[in-house]
Formats: sequence, C-alpha cells, structure tokens
Amino acid sequence: MMIAAKNVGAPVRPSADDVDLAKRSASALRRITRPDGAVTLILSRDQGSEQVTIPEIAFQMLEQILGEFAQGHAVALAPVDRQVTTQEGADILNVSRPHLVKLLEAGEIRFTRVGTHRRIRLADLLEYKARMDADADRAARELVELSQEMGLYD
Repeated sequence: MMIAAKNVGAPVRPSADDVDLAKRSASALRRITRPDGAVTLILSRDQGSEQVTIPEIAFQMLEQILGEFAQGHAVALAPVDRQVTTQEGADILNVSRPHLVKLLEAGEIRFTRVGTHRRIRLADLLEYKARMDADADRAARELVELSQEMGLYD
C-alpha cells in the first residue's frame, strides 16, 4: 500500500488478513537473532525476487510495526520534525483545540507562528504527551500506595 506524502502520519488500520499475516511475520522476525548493522531482506513476488538492504534501525521499526498490526492496532508514521496544526495537535493529545491553544500560550508546549497560525513540532507535542503520561502514572501509583496504607485494599 502506498501512502501519499500528504497523508504521512495518518493511521493505517490493518485488515483482519493483515493482522493474521502480521502475527506470523512478527513471530518469524522474533526468532531471528537481533541484527547488528544493516539487514538484507529478500522480497519475493510473482515476477521474481529482489534483495534489499535496510539499516538495522529500519528492521527494528518493522518489528514494532508488525507487532502492533498483529494486535490489530492502527499505526502512524511521521517525521518528528514535522509541524502540525493546532487541530492535529489537539487530536493527538485527545483534547479540544481551545485547550491546546491555552497550553501553547501558557508556554507548556513550544510552537511557532506562520502568519496568524500556530504550528507545533510533532516532537515537542510528543514530549509534552510523554511528560503528562508520566505524571498521570506517578499520580496513579501514589494513589494506590496511599489507598494501601489506609487499608482500602484487601
């Protein structure tokens, strides 16, 4: 499947057949000793086969993509230096656009202006999301510990 440049970052949802094939492929890749350096793959088609050499990091990304597809998850791939609109950013964070704009104006997330429009580097957005997720995990752990200390868990 070819994804147009304007759709970079758009989620790709696997079909049921894709999920089954990804499960078999991911399992086969896990059995291979982790590569050290470039990896050569043999692509086989009806017209014949072709060898392709890819960087080790691309092989590792392929393993991750197949692992997610095998679980039926949609996957999106985008360059982290890509700039997103406030609406795209709000969708990524699962918040409203006005809330994201407040975060931007408060200095919580870096952004630039293109004319009157705000643009956010995907890397900055993902960094903020990781911080918020870590804070939420920490708060949940503290709540569990406090509940245990109070004897609320049996």
